[in-house]
Order: sequence, then structure tokens, then C-alpha cells
Amino acid sequence: MAPIPQVTVKAFVLGVVLAAVLAGANAYLGLFAGMTVSSAIPAAVISMAVLRLFARHSVLENNIVQTTASAGSSVAAGVVFTVPALYLMGYWRSFDFWWVVAIAGLGGVLGVLFSVPLRRALIIERQLPFPEGVATGEVLKAGASGSGVAYLVGSALAGGVAKLGEIGLHLWSGTAEAARYVGNTVVYFGTNVSPALLAVGVIVGLNIGIVVFSGGVLAWYVFVPIYSTFPELDPNLAEFVTTGPSALDLGYQIWSTKIRYIGVGAMLIGGVWSLIDMRQSLVDAVRRARAAAASGGWANLPEVERDIPMNWVLIGVVALVVPIFFLYFNVVGSVFAALVMALIMVAGGYLFAAVSSYMAGLVGSSNNPISGMTIATLLFASLVLLMLIGPDTVRGPAAAILIGGVVCCAAAVGGDNLQDLKAGHIVGATPWKQQVMLAVGALVSAMVMAPVLNLLVEAYGIGVATPEHPNPLSAPQANLMTSVANGVFGGGLPWDMIAVGGAVGAVTIALDKWLAARRIAFRVPVLAAAIGIYLPLEVTAPIFIGGVVAHLIERAVRNATATTRERAARVALLTGAGLIAGEALMGIVMAVPIVAFQDRDVLAIAAAPYGGWPGLVVAAFLLYGVYRVATRPDAGGT
Repeated sequence: MAPIPQVTVKAFVLGVVLAAVLAGANAYLGLFAGMTVSSAIPAAVISMAVLRLFARHSVLENNIVQTTASAGSSVAAGVVFTVPALYLMGYWRSFDFWWVVAIAGLGGVLGVLFSVPLRRALIIERQLPFPEGVATGEVLKAGASGSGVAYLVGSALAGGVAKLGEIGLHLWSGTAEAARYVGNTVVYFGTNVSPALLAVGVIVGLNIGIVVFSGGVLAWYVFVPIYSTFPELDPNLAEFVTTGPSALDLGYQIWSTKIRYIGVGAMLIGGVWSLIDMRQSLVDAVRRARAAAASGGWANLPEVERDIPMNWVLIGVVALVVPIFFLYFNVVGSVFAALVMALIMVAGGYLFAAVSSYMAGLVGSSNNPISGMTIATLLFASLVLLMLIGPDTVRGPAAAILIGGVVCCAAAVGGDNLQDLKAGHIVGATPWKQQVMLAVGALVSAMVMAPVLNLLVEAYGIGVATPEHPNPLSAPQANLMTSVANGVFGGGLPWDMIAVGGAVGAVTIALDKWLAARRIAFRVPVLAAAIGIYLPLEVTAPIFIGGVVAHLIERAVRNATATTRERAARVALLTGAGLIAGEALMGIVMAVPIVAFQDRDVLAIAAAPYGGWPGLVVAAFLLYGVYRVATRPDAGGT
């Protein structure tokens, strides 16, 4: 029997187009909220809807489309978490097309190559859950009936309309928040009304939602009150207090200059612990790769077991390191320093691609903590560069960011690759074809990053408020990378806060190990807690709220049949993905008229937003809609 077609012309074209679109959408979401969400599931559903128009199509073609398209979210994460730091630190005035393509494209393809030896170790032998990979595979299997398209499209429209009301019509603010002094202590609460953030909570579930929110609670209800009550602990804060700031301003000043570095320390410890915890998998992956290369048995393997051959992987890594060396040399002007940078990138890229793949297998790509790994790389690279080129406060931080950018792209794509390979394993796809197409998707996504970033800079601004852009995209991860790189070279990094964060991370790891030993289902991933400390509370709160809704959906169908429970989970997943896609795409669409007319209020129908409270009503309505459609008796139909 002839093999079922996989990489066809229509699958290739559709996958490439979706990769570009989803890369742009996730670039907006990453700059807005500091996180991206896997685009594999919406890409799979869109693929099924489009390929259904052709007389001949197969589930394996749909799988190739989603594999290619899913590179958009991972490349976007790798870029927006790091590359805007070069703009924020003033090293770049705009985003040069070829520089961004080099950072994202080289890092993305390296991520694919690094992850090749991990497929068997993590998918076949360890059988990690890879939640989004399993969900994507099941969606693909159900694609013959067109199941789920209506839910995805409907929720995407709802998310887009909600975002239009906020950023286009200016009917409400993006955040509902309040702060006041109780004595000298700042007490704060706020939540973002973003449909995308609420949907992230629906997707990751209550456990992760609680852990992330708990990190925010620790930051804003323990550490911020301590520093607001005793500002003399930091002379800079004490001076700031003399200006009589509002409670909200003081809270954010404390968090941005002190507390978020506790999150940095926790992420450093979490990244190191992740490497230690999976050390045996790394060793086993290398051993199997060497054995396969020595036996020459690739041609004798069945189609569903064929990865890219290891000799080609090694050749590809060596070939890509050469342009990376020249990339770094262009910045530092030293052959030796550029060579050391390239070696750090290779070692860090492989180790963190492995960690990323492992974590994606546990908690999914949407919650993949690549930022913590990138910070670890950034700190190490900065300290090495400090010894090699001295305290050069211009070239040094920029060179460190370039290393972190390539590693971040490699780690993001590596984790995404394993998620896609899990879906392919479920539907019977050929691994090497997926790996090649993911590399193609990474290169295409890299090409749209610079134009999208430049568009967003013109429309919204990034990082720093200006008269032209009073409410810029916050770019939280890129701001953190800027602070870390500048702090190492300028001597202003708060190492005491990083040390406290390290202690918090160690306690969190110990708690998680205790829960595992007691066989308690609830777990406390250290990197999820760390990112909760780092992000503003108004970002972690909606993730928790979405997680509560996911729990309520599970409880509502707990006593139903297995089929009903599966349908409810799938519909919740699809509607959540639709809300995210709709909001992110609306952010890109709205940038066009803003840039064209050079007017942020070009579509506004209100003189000023009516606060964040109307947005809360809209958010509540959307979450109620997700709950209702997921718990309907016929949930999961067309």
C-alpha cells in the first residue's frame, strides 16, 4: 500500500502562511503579557477547515500544517523575550531585518537539531504527558468530522471584539486595580481583563494557576508591604518616598526595582534544578544517538521511527555555529571572545533545549519556562564577557543579549518540536518530515519578526512610556533581560534580592519533592512560582481565575461519562485557544490604522476609558460562555 502523503504542496503553503500569521500574533501577546501560548491547536483546526475544501487530504497533511505553523509561537517567544532588550537599552534604534532573521532563524533551526536525540527518550521511553501534543493529536484524529471549528472561530471573534473595545474604541482600561496605604503599608489588588490571559488559565488549569498566582501573592502581600513599611531598607526607595507617591506608584516602584529580582533568583535555581533532575535523560539521549550512528540502522527503521540522522544533526550544528561566530564577532570585535560566545551558545543551547523539552512534556509549551533558562544563560554569559572584554557597558550587555536571544529561540523551538512530535506519534507521522518542516516554519517566522516588531513600536511603543505612547506594550521579559545584562556590567544588579529568590526557589523545590514523596497530585513547579513573583499581580490574577473556571468545568462533568468529560475538556481547550488567537490577532490588526493615521485614538468613541470595571463585566461574560459551552451535554459537536 502506498504511503499516505504528508508534505504536499498545499500543506507546505498553508503551514508557512499560518506560521507567519501566528508568529506575529504571538509577538504581540509576548510583548503585552510576557508569555506566549502554543499555536499548534488553533493551527490544526484551521488546517482541517481549509484542507477540507480539497478533494483529497489526510490527517498527516493536517499534522504537517500544524507542525510548521506551531513554529510561529515558539520563535515569537524566543525573539520577544530577548531581542527587544537591544532596543530598550538603546543599542538598536529599530529592528534590523537581517539581524533579527539571523538571531531567530539560527536559534530556531538549532533548537530543532538539538531536540532530535530527545524524541525517543522523552516520548517513547519516559512517556511524558506532553499535554498540548496529546490534545493536538486528538484534535487531528477527530478532524474528519470537522469537530471544534465553530468553537474556535466563535471564541476568536469574541476575544477580538473584546480587545477592540479596549484598545480600539477605548471603552475600558486593560486593568482593574486599586491600591491604598494602610498605615505606611501598601495594600494592592488588580487584575487584567485580557481574554487571552484568562484563557491561558483555562488551558493550564487550576494547579498551575494557583502556583503562578501564589508567586504573585508572595511578591505583593509579603515583600512589597515589607519595603513599603520600611523604605529605609533601600536608600533609593527612601528618597522616592519623600516625593509623596501614591500607593499604586510606590507599590510598582518597589516591585520593579527590588522584588522582581527575587523571581530572577528563583528562576536561576529552578533552571539549575531542572538540569540536575533530568541529567540521566541527557546522558541516555547522547548514548542512544551514538549507538544509532554506529549501527547505521536508520534505513531499516519503520517510517514512524525515523528522525533526522545523527550525522546530519552534527553537520548542521557545526555549519550553523560558523555564522553565529561571525554574528558575535561583529559586536565584540574579538576573535577569542566571539569564539567563547559561540561555545557558550552551543552548550547552553543544547542543555536548555533539553530542559525546555522536558518541561514542555510536563506542563505544556504554553507554560514552558524558557525565560528562566534564558536569564541563567544571560547571567553566565555576562560574567564571562565581563572577564573577556571588561566593563564595556555598551558592547557587553548587547553581546550577552545576542547569546541569550539565540539560546532562547533554540530552547523555545526545541520544546515545541517535542510537543509536535508527540502529536505526530499519536497519528502515525514520520518524525524527520516534521523536524524538517518545523525548521522551515522557524525560518519563515524569523522573517516576519522584524516587520511586526517595528509596526508595534510605531503603534504602541515598547517598554517605556512616552508622550506619543503613554501606555506602551510592557515587554516584561525583555525589560528583565535588559536589567540583568546592564546590571552585571554596570554593577547595579541587586544580588541580595537574587539571593533571596534563590532561597525561595530552594524551599519551593523542597516542597515539591515532599508533595511527590507523599504522592499528592497537587504539585509546585519552581519555575511557575518564580514567574509569578516576577510578573505583576494583575497578570497572574487572571491566570488563576481562568484556572478556577477550568476546575469548575471539570467538576461539573466529573460524574458524566468518559466521552462527555473528554468533550468538555476539548471544548474548553478550543475556546481558550480561540480567545487567545482572537485577542492577539486584533492587537496586530489594530496596529495598522494606528500607524497609518499616526493616531492611537483613531477609532476611539469615548473621550477617556471608563476604568477597568466594564472590562471585568466583559471578562466575566466570556468566562461564563466558556463554562457554558464546555459543560453542555452536546459539547464537542460542530
